[in-house]
Amino acid sequence: MTPTEIEGNNVKRSSANPILTREDIPDILPHVVDVSSVFNPGAIRYGDRYQLILRVQTRGRETVLMTAESDDGERFSVSPSLVTIEGLDTIGETMYHIYDPRLTQIDDDVFMVFAADVDHACRLGIARQESLTSFTLVSFGSETDTRNGVLFPERIGGRYARLERPNRMSIEGGVTSGQEIILSESEDLIDWLEVGSVMSGRCHYWDELIGSGPPPIKTREGWLHIYHGIARHFGAGIYQAGVALLDLEDPCHVLARSRNNILEPRELYEMVGQVPNVVFPSGMIVDSYDSDGFAEYKSIVRVYYGCADTAVGLALTTIQDLLAACHDE
Repeated sequence: MTPTEIEGNNVKRSSANPILTREDIPDILPHVVDVSSVFNPGAIRYGDRYQLILRVQTRGRETVLMTAESDDGERFSVSPSLVTIEGLDTIGETMYHIYDPRLTQIDDDVFMVFAADVDHACRLGIARQESLTSFTLVSFGSETDTRNGVLFPERIGGRYARLERPNRMSIEGGVTSGQEIILSESEDLIDWLEVGSVMSGRCHYWDELIGSGPPPIKTREGWLHIYHGIARHFGAGIYQAGVALLDLEDPCHVLARSRNNILEPRELYEMVGQVPNVVFPSGMIVDSYDSDGFAEYKSIVRVYYGCADTAVGLALTTIQDLLAACHDE
């Protein structure tokens, strides 16, 4: 892998970018044929194998989930089958789209947090992975309009923890969005209780509206969390990526937060597409951890992100450089 350095803070785009495009998606008859786009993947590693869960959009503007595998984290082969979630038929609501999967391993289980559009709202669901393409539903939110949900990779204070972005803000066009990431906790992954605010958007700057990216990574300095920010004061929103450091025992306490973005739309495939000017981080894989489960300081980090809601990109960095970016104030 030979990354080409583009950004400051030693974040580099892969020279193979975009690593997945619509041409890489196999046809699945009758409806998933000559698809329109692939973006916003969840990511995880099993031993030496890298796996992505892809958000794929058909020409009917329906959203399906598909898997891709790789032995180097850069060249992926997409499986010609759809991801299934057993138990969705018990929800009792019409789901129009299931999208933006985030993958987290907790103990021996891999969980996917996904967003689902229902009538007049967005909900978060959690499913446990049973095989490469099959999941079983664990829980589905029924009240809160929220999205950008990510699970922490271990319990905190004996409870499961989740970051999410409630949709409490009405914006032009009649849609709702959010400018705050909150922490929720649960005893069983089913019933969730809001604990408190983690951080809010910064008006007039690159991250006016915010939402979680990949699940947090445990380091000896704190929970390292990449998030997306939207600059709206230019008229059209510009999606970028930044990073924050959260306290290990109290993730509502932000220890440090990058002043600048660490990745912004600069390449043509990030600036032109279904939604222009978007880099949307959604998956992250750390190469190495120490014997206590902390990400090693010099470990390579692979960040998978959506490009203009059209393709998948890969950015390369290290834990060391991400921590340094948190303290760029």
